[in-house]
Amino acid sequence: MRRAFGYAVLLVGAVCYLGPFVIQLVTTFKTDADAVANPLSLVPDPFSTASYERVATDPSVEVPRWLANSVLVTLCVTFGRLLVDAMAGYALARLRWPGRKLVFSGVLALAAVPAVVLLIPKFLLLRQFSMYNSYLGMILPLITDAIGIFLLKQAFEQVPREVEEAARIDGAGVVRTWWNVVLPMVRPALATLAVLAFQNSWNEFAHFLVSTSDSRYETLTLGLARLVSGALGEGQQLPLKLTIALVSTIPVAVVFLLAQRHFIRNQLGGAVKG
Repeated sequence: MRRAFGYAVLLVGAVCYLGPFVIQLVTTFKTDADAVANPLSLVPDPFSTASYERVATDPSVEVPRWLANSVLVTLCVTFGRLLVDAMAGYALARLRWPGRKLVFSGVLALAAVPAVVLLIPKFLLLRQFSMYNSYLGMILPLITDAIGIFLLKQAFEQVPREVEEAARIDGAGVVRTWWNVVLPMVRPALATLAVLAFQNSWNEFAHFLVSTSDSRYETLTLGLARLVSGALGEGQQLPLKLTIALVSTIPVAVVFLLAQRHFIRNQLGGAVKG
């Protein structure tokens, strides 16, 4: 009975969690009139792929360009954040240099600052350094974050020092020890940071809003916001909006699933080796 009750609770939770996604998927195959008249219906009447055709071919929607900008910015931010946060985390965890504790305290303090507080300073700095309306201005301010540095610092501190000492005895320097020896041992933390960095940069809106005003640099989040505001035409256009939202959701879900499998595989491998 306890097991049946537990499965019932999980089933209800799954329905509540997945229900909106199912409704979103079904609505993308509805017509505008059907979506307004029957928003919660799970059977499109009539079945239509007009929203997908418009996303792929309508020049006024510009989804391919939005998607290309999102992919470019997100990949650059994700790989850059992994590299910079890993270097900073290792320097704070293993290297001894004056002011290390003070810098780490500053990193923790920065993590407590609401992102909205930094929007105006970001805008002024981007204008001052001539990075406004550019990919560099969209990517560079997101290239590192306090949470990622803290996460990797904690992961590096779990690595036995004997491993690094053995590498130095074999003649490896600091950079080679970090890259070839220590970094592969914190892959679960790197996978976690990769998911967080990809998700945050893919869904970023406020920073892109203040870093660009040129339509050439619009991402999916900016384009969808402009569509929801009614800038592309009259009517609610629910199937079109939810189709773009679905396109925006799929990459994050795929990356999460891939990284989750990688994370579990490394955890099990570490347990077996232990």
